[in-house]
Amino acid sequence: MNNSIERVVIVGGGSAGWMTAAALAKVLDTKQTTVTLIESGEIGTVSVGEATIPQIQLFNQILGIDEDEFVRETCATFKLGIEFQNWRNTNHRYMHPFGVHGTVMDAIPFHHFWLKMQGNTSVPPLDEYSLATVAARQGKFMRPQRNAGNSPLSQINYAFHFDATLYAKYLRKLAERGGVRRIDAKVDEVLLRADNGHIDAVRLDSGELIDGDLFIDCTGFKGLLIEGALKTGFEDWSEWLPCDRAVAMPCTTNEEPKPYTVSEAQSAGWTWRIPLQHRIGNGYVYPSKFVSDDEAVGLLRSKLTGDALAEPNFLRWITGTRKKIWNKNCVAIGLSAGFIEPLESTGLHMIQATIAKLLGFFPSKEFSDVDRDTFNRQLKLDNERIRDFIILHYKVTDRDDSEFWRYCKGMKVPSFLEEKMALYQSNGRVYRQDQELFNETSWLAVMQGQGLASRGYHPLVNTHTDEEVLRRLSHIKRVIDDSVSVMPSQQRFIDDHCKANLPERIAATV
Repeated sequence: MNNSIERVVIVGGGSAGWMTAAALAKVLDTKQTTVTLIESGEIGTVSVGEATIPQIQLFNQILGIDEDEFVRETCATFKLGIEFQNWRNTNHRYMHPFGVHGTVMDAIPFHHFWLKMQGNTSVPPLDEYSLATVAARQGKFMRPQRNAGNSPLSQINYAFHFDATLYAKYLRKLAERGGVRRIDAKVDEVLLRADNGHIDAVRLDSGELIDGDLFIDCTGFKGLLIEGALKTGFEDWSEWLPCDRAVAMPCTTNEEPKPYTVSEAQSAGWTWRIPLQHRIGNGYVYPSKFVSDDEAVGLLRSKLTGDALAEPNFLRWITGTRKKIWNKNCVAIGLSAGFIEPLESTGLHMIQATIAKLLGFFPSKEFSDVDRDTFNRQLKLDNERIRDFIILHYKVTDRDDSEFWRYCKGMKVPSFLEEKMALYQSNGRVYRQDQELFNETSWLAVMQGQGLASRGYHPLVNTHTDEEVLRRLSHIKRVIDDSVSVMPSQQRFIDDHCKANLPERIAATV
């Protein structure tokens, strides 16, 4: 008896819907398993997630996307990391780079050697030992040079800034070419089966019934299927992440784009600056308890470096996750599954990760409870680890200049984060656990950048004299600087390989 899923129905478009549709079109035979996406042209999408992390490369590769074409079609730029300004204090900045610091020496992570010598005035900050950081601050970029041997140029890791609306349109073309059927309509009603409570069909505003075996909820914060119909429930994390609003406003640009995102802490919350080929994305994430909408718009306007290209676009949310991301025969993907503020550009990755998990646990019509439970348990753990990494930015700070920052400094944090911080404070140790998204480099960059001090370092570093450690540090810094010196500017790289047809692309977003 064939129990294979025959009809997949995706409700909602945007990045979540079209990423899901494109992935399913790639891995399914859409002649045997139909994929239908329902979206209304009258309903806008959030589309503020314009910055990504390196894992997006894998997603694009799986879809067979040509990277230069993708960059041109989405007006993208390259991203080597995130610069955090005024987070530790109001006169401090540091970089969270995509790439390692230094190199492992004698099986000991590099930063332990740096910790031993950090009191020496000749030793620069930790992020200066990162090729990504040095290149980003000089506005340089190139793809990894596979024939560069042990040079840092062979290990360049990067992500993208891109126009999320253009990305969704680009993926729509791929998905429809792969057999996905799109219906332009609104869903008026969700019909449930009497015997088991599964979703049986959705009724469109035209009266048409669309039935399916597996339903994907990409309807954004409202969670039309996962919450509106199935009453799944929500786990609130706002006690640790009190920012619950954002206002976004793009502006014109007349400068070469920088290959990094800027996150600038404010007296409450933070602003972002994301450079694209055709504009700059700007936004302000803030807590409504401390900042009014009018105050938020006023602050954001003061940060614009060009003419505003749109009216303020407001977003409101509760930070947290659905109690089940997969409930009965419905999987929530994107904002319908939950939301963690975009401080570390994880929004599109969480979509990607849910799609990957869904493909790994792709069901039959029997919908195994153990598959569903394992899927939910793994995604919950993944999301909690991301949550804890974001909390770290707020908890560890010297700022006490506002009620907001005093609250953040004083709040009790989840036990996983407490243990992670204590481990680093003890002897500078950083371990990646449970296949969490952020690796040792990321945790190290933020803990050290935010001012979490380590009382010690790996004892085996003391088998080397101070003079030997300084010599090695100096050599590594010289190799990094020499490597960056041969890299082209990001603008030159884009001009040579993937410059967008700006009038055409800008017209496509209107």
